[in-house]
Amino acid sequence: MPVVLRGPRSDYGPLPGAGVAASSRLNGGRAQMTHTIEIGLINNMPDAALQATERQFIELLDAAAGEFTVRMHFLSLPQVPRGDTVASHLQATYADMGELAAGRLDALIVTGTEPRAASLDQEPYWDSLTEIIDWAEHNTISTIWSCLAAHAAVLHLDGVRRHTLREKRFGVFACTPISDDPLLSGMPTPLSIPHARCNELKESELVSHGYRVLTRSSEAGVDMFVKQWRSLFVFFQGHPEYDVDSLLREYRRDIGRFLRGESESCPPIPKNYFDARSESALLAFEAGGRADRSPEMLASFPDDLVIRSELVRNWRASAIPVIRNWLFYLASRKS
Repeated sequence: MPVVLRGPRSDYGPLPGAGVAASSRLNGGRAQMTHTIEIGLINNMPDAALQATERQFIELLDAAAGEFTVRMHFLSLPQVPRGDTVASHLQATYADMGELAAGRLDALIVTGTEPRAASLDQEPYWDSLTEIIDWAEHNTISTIWSCLAAHAAVLHLDGVRRHTLREKRFGVFACTPISDDPLLSGMPTPLSIPHARCNELKESELVSHGYRVLTRSSEAGVDMFVKQWRSLFVFFQGHPEYDVDSLLREYRRDIGRFLRGESESCPPIPKNYFDARSESALLAFEAGGRADRSPEMLASFPDDLVIRSELVRNWRASAIPVIRNWLFYLASRKS
């Protein structure tokens, strides 16, 4: 029995049936069209972010769906390390990856995960991920590849390798549309898109292999790009699905790792994200952490930080139109 979600929710209960495709119909109260759009979310995020990522994509798709009925199926790569609690959640609510071949999905959204190996093709999940890339090319109308998954897909498909950044690209960046692609219809200019990554893909290398860059930032580089295979592959280097406080939580995680000695470099403060007073407070905290590097310092992490209010509006105004346009593309090709 599928679970029906009507509108954005901050939480939802356990989905029934171990090994059964967990499905959710978004916008259940809206008028149904002829076709239901079947989307598989292959959620490979680390344990701490897994359920938040479920909710983020559900809420984003719900906000974008309009008159469309969207049914989501949840899957995850089995080679991504899991703790007992999350492993139980996956067993109870996610479909087995082997069920991809058994059912017809119109589209996939494939997330990244935290890298552990020096090179993507040395990750323990690499073989499984490349099988998904090949399957999606021949069996979906379109697939979205997010962050690390985008880097993995272009490496597998065209041998385009990502490049390590000297400093984490971290913050909210103004991205400019440079194409009249239908996926960008109704988008604000510029777009405000969160980025949180330690690697990048070079625009010149993507273009030389037939990829079309749709949006880019003078600070963050390539944001969104596409390539038409048998399936339309859409790639995000950023995170349009993020919550408003996602970068704050990620920064706090990173600074905690630095203070505990788990990371050698102090992470940058997210750019274009906090108000001036909050940035000053974080700079003072960072200076104290460098001078007295210890786990105990995390107790003095500022607790009254203010995220710039205009981001809340611009963030969703940038994310929703592209997902709505993607759903229109899926529906038009399915008709």
